Amino acid sequence: MSVDLRSRYLGLELKNPIVAAASPMTNSIDRLKRLENAGVAAVVLPSLFEEQIEHEEMAAHNLMLSGTELSPEAHGFFPEIRNYRTGPENYLRLIGEAKQALSVPVIPSLNGYTPGGWTQIARQFEQAGADAIELNIYFLATDLDDTSTEIEKRYTDLVESVSSIVKIPVAVKVSPYFSAMANMAARLAGAGASGLVLFNRFLQPDILLDELEVAPHLVLSTSDELRLALRWIAILRGRVRASLAATGGAHTPDDVLKLLLAGADCVMLASSLLNKGPNHVATLLTSVEKWMAEREYVSVEQLKGSLSQHACPDPAAFERTNYMKALTSYTDNFM
Repeated sequence: MSVDLRSRYLGLELKNPIVAAASPMTNSIDRLKRLENAGVAAVVLPSLFEEQIEHEEMAAHNLMLSGTELSPEAHGFFPEIRNYRTGPENYLRLIGEAKQALSVPVIPSLNGYTPGGWTQIARQFEQAGADAIELNIYFLATDLDDTSTEIEKRYTDLVESVSSIVKIPVAVKVSPYFSAMANMAARLAGAGASGLVLFNRFLQPDILLDELEVAPHLVLSTSDELRLALRWIAILRGRVRASLAATGGAHTPDDVLKLLLAGADCVMLASSLLNKGPNHVATLLTSVEKWMAEREYVSVEQLKGSLSQHACPDPAAFERTNYMKALTSYTDNFM
């Protein structure tokens, strides 16, 4: 039996539900071509950071003003920085070259945390040929005066500022740390997000004992981590007006199938591609298609969300009841 692997994400028709997430695997045309040849249905480019944009603008601004202290009139001679195209040309060039080289959707990633002019770069992404934008908001609320209401408003304001200046879809890579995740998901969709990417996996610092220094510590994901995304995708499926993408922890065919059954429109891979290379995509797709055919699923669209909270026989399994059952069953092993 033939299985239709196509899936829709952000209004884009994907040839299958496997997407290459932002990572070093997506930072060059050669790697992007290898990923497409292996079967990925879309690619997310590595993030362009707010700090990179602002650094480049300030460098150009300082260069223009160099020597103006010699003449007060010189300050009025140079145009304001907003009139100059000082954006990250290399990144825009990568978008354009990727669109020419690939037949799958190209999704650049914009990483920031404060409202400001840097969000205007989204329009340049669109002009460069991007099919959609992934907005990756990374903000650590360390100020004791910051309230949850203020932080949540910052997120929704950023989403609104980006989605309002482009016509292409905007997906938001979401943190799992909101106290009312379902409400926040609905508010992000209301602010203009066409999709939610669950979840942002933040790097945590470590302490180097020999050097007595604090340093970033990168650890690749494992399959054990996918359950957080699986749970919330299952809960949100059919309840928010946004596509749902799963990221963080998908390594095996079983992982992909579980996330699709929960309700993911696509499954994004990073760590598994870094570990096993682009050809791992073909392995996943072959196994997923075989599993579906054996169980007489005719399409991914039929499969998606069939075990979401709304559709599954035991909706409480995704909430508190399941938590109690898990603890009780584990304790029983010691009896």
